[in-house]
Amino acid sequence: EYFTCTDYSSIPMSEPTSAEIIASLRQQLATCQQLGIKPVSKQKAKGALYQNDKKGAFKRKNAVFTNVVKEGGDFPPESGRYVLYVSYACPWASRCLALLHMKNLTPHIEICSVYPTWGRTHENSDDIHAGWVFVDPEDKKLNVTNTAGYGEYGLVEYLTKDTVFGKKTVRDIYEMQDQDTHTYSVPIFVDKKTKKIVCNESSIIVEFLNRAFNKLPGVNASLDLSPPHLKEKQEEVNSWIYHDINNGVYKCGFAKSQEAYQEAFFALYDSLDKLEDHLSKNRYLCGNKLSMADIRLFVTLIRFDEVYVVYFKCNGKLIREYPNILGYTREIYQIPGVKESVSFTHIKNHYYTSHPTHNLYGVIPIGPRGLKANRKDPKAIENFYLKPHGRGCNKMKKLSGFFIFAAGIAAAIVMLKKRA
Repeated sequence: EYFTCTDYSSIPMSEPTSAEIIASLRQQLATCQQLGIKPVSKQKAKGALYQNDKKGAFKRKNAVFTNVVKEGGDFPPESGRYVLYVSYACPWASRCLALLHMKNLTPHIEICSVYPTWGRTHENSDDIHAGWVFVDPEDKKLNVTNTAGYGEYGLVEYLTKDTVFGKKTVRDIYEMQDQDTHTYSVPIFVDKKTKKIVCNESSIIVEFLNRAFNKLPGVNASLDLSPPHLKEKQEEVNSWIYHDINNGVYKCGFAKSQEAYQEAFFALYDSLDKLEDHLSKNRYLCGNKLSMADIRLFVTLIRFDEVYVVYFKCNGKLIREYPNILGYTREIYQIPGVKESVSFTHIKNHYYTSHPTHNLYGVIPIGPRGLKANRKDPKAIENFYLKPHGRGCNKMKKLSGFFIFAAGIAAAIVMLKKRA
């Protein structure tokens, strides 16, 4: 257990390794008792920074709520029944946002969006957990700091209140549930009818968003990102892309030892090289058809140069230094519905202001937007990804070459006939 002292620091009663350590801890305990400080149970609310093993490697915890929406199930597909809680900064939540827009599900499923900067989630001063919070999107005088008290951040786009439960934090929503969880993450897919969390695993949410609501009016039922014939191929590419790229950037950023960081770094860039080679021969991850695997990868790639290179120490190469990956990222960004799931303001504000141990003063890097040529363009980053992507042109180039060759042959034949 932890014994909270007057300066709110903690004295860990760890597993003893020697008589000297036992004696030292007993001395500290006696001091706390003399001061009248009572023992409190170990804080169970843990954020991303606490998910490390003994070697300092980042280990993501599994989701707790894994129900699905389906016909005949406990959670049937109905218009207006569900709400998706998201952060536009979070790559896992943004997968779901992209599906929501691509499938035209926004008339049927409500969106609640949190503030990008993490805040304290409990009024108890002993509870140090920081996480997703809601703010009033109409509060023009909003002035938010990071949890260390630094920075000044105001209103940004895409904010909502918690319109279902009226709560102030995502943690409050989790603690209403019967099931216990030690992390309070987004996305959360919630049933407004039963007030229950249906699912908080993005890889499951995107799958039932892809198919379950197809019978509702106006839904883009023709779009199927997980056709049965691509199932095995998607599982194969997801296996290395998730571990080495999606989660790999977090392994680099939240590593607490040089060994763990280097292992993650090498795996990340080996896989980016593999990806660059693959995309030089294929338009998408599973050939020439867009699939769910592409959406799952895209949310990491679009954040890479703006955040992960600096904040997570993924500084081997920028995505814009990989010609095929850059073109691929641009193409997916330009697909109708995908761009609506991306907010560079949320992305940069969240990462650079939410972890004082990484960036105490909460200063947000400007990036390419700060270059002289871009300073008058508030959408410089967005416009960079709206440039021509050059993907899907290989067949056209081959056909063009064939027609030029054929035209040359025809012209030669005509010349020969004239001479004859």
